[in-house]
Amino acid sequence: MSSSALQIVWVYPDLLSTYGDRGNMLILAHRARARGIPAETVEVFANDSLPDGDIYLLGGGEDGPQALAAQRLIADGGLHRAVDRRAVVFAVCAGYQLLGSSFFAKGAKCEGLGLLDLYSDRGETRAVGELAGVVDPELGLPTLTGFENHGGRTHLGPGAKPLAQVKVGIGNDNQTEGAWLGTVLGTYCHGPALSRNPALADLLLSWATGEDRLPELDETWTSKLRTERLTANGLA
Repeated sequence: MSSSALQIVWVYPDLLSTYGDRGNMLILAHRARARGIPAETVEVFANDSLPDGDIYLLGGGEDGPQALAAQRLIADGGLHRAVDRRAVVFAVCAGYQLLGSSFFAKGAKCEGLGLLDLYSDRGETRAVGELAGVVDPELGLPTLTGFENHGGRTHLGPGAKPLAQVKVGIGNDNQTEGAWLGTVLGTYCHGPALSRNPALADLLLSWATGEDRLPELDETWTSKLRTERLTANGLA
């Protein structure tokens, strides 16, 4: 970790915070502190430089703010340096798209950060509704569940691994959902994603802390939420 406390950095809340994805920051901080792991949350706005951190979070956003966020992050270079030192990056929706080589915003092709081997274009229809899938076995996680709302379609290259195989919803392309490589992980799942998928939150924490086995927490309420959503999708 970069200091005595786990540094959780919420990237550009003024641009990428459309669908309640700030909740991912709150959940990570809560689950760390509940285990006695000191955690600090830092919100970094688009006119500020990215600080050193342990976990970087990017959320959803509209086309214009997404394009501006990509430009600012490319110019800043801080996220690239963070990935080089194996910091954790968790990105959702627009934030996920801008991790690739390119994406479309307001009909124009925009340069991405190139942190994952993927690119995004526009789909014929908008993907809106429940999203669920079977997670890559290498990650050792239960079924992914969330809510998607995006007009893009994302295409993975050989250098990125699908996060999940789609069972409900669209995800990347009706077949796969999200992508990951190393300690960089992206998804179309809102919810917020980490409230619906506490095991995923703990995976990110384990990557950031270097702890392979984190102490168990009381999952009564998170289990109820997951069961409700998975049952509604015929996956429980």
